[in-house]
Amino acid sequence: MGSIPTLTGIQQVSDGWIKKYVLTYTLPDGSAYEYESVSRKPLEAYRQELEGNAAGAQPKADAVCIVPQTPDGKLVLIREFRYPLNSWCIAFPAGLVDAGETLAACVDRELREETGYALRSDLGEAALSPLPQAGFSSTGLTDETVHVVFAQVQRAHDAQPEPGEFIEPFELAIEDVPRFLSTNETPIGTRAQLVLEAFARRR
Repeated sequence: MGSIPTLTGIQQVSDGWIKKYVLTYTLPDGSAYEYESVSRKPLEAYRQELEGNAAGAQPKADAVCIVPQTPDGKLVLIREFRYPLNSWCIAFPAGLVDAGETLAACVDRELREETGYALRSDLGEAALSPLPQAGFSSTGLTDETVHVVFAQVQRAHDAQPEPGEFIEPFELAIEDVPRFLSTNETPIGTRAQLVLEAFARRR
């Protein structure tokens, strides 16, 4: 790999649940370059993360995206009203990892809240199959990392979304995935789109 920009400064320009930063870099030719980014992390935590990325540290998951499968082989998805879109959106259940929370605990909690399903108790650790590492959501915009986890689930109770969340869980048979993708007219999240397309193409 060739020479790359060097981070020389981080300025926080707005606060809130989502924080906006201006990153200053020195390019290989010596010129300065500014880039805008957003993060949920406060300034020092964001700075430490960026320095860790440059040093090759493995990213820690900020959130999980769950691909749930029922005992009879159906996928569990959600329709969720997303405020930044002002629209319903098709997605897999997902949510932020709480401080100190294990991956399994986060997955089970989010499943129960958003869908009313839970990890299958009869399978133990085998109910969970995470990808090898968390991936970045949108590398041109934010540092957010999401760990995609395939999960074997069972029906537990009615969904228990938080106030302000509007979520409709539904099951989708794997053999119906190609038809769903070709006929769906509701906006869809990229992760859901890619995972469903993979299921459709492996048939």
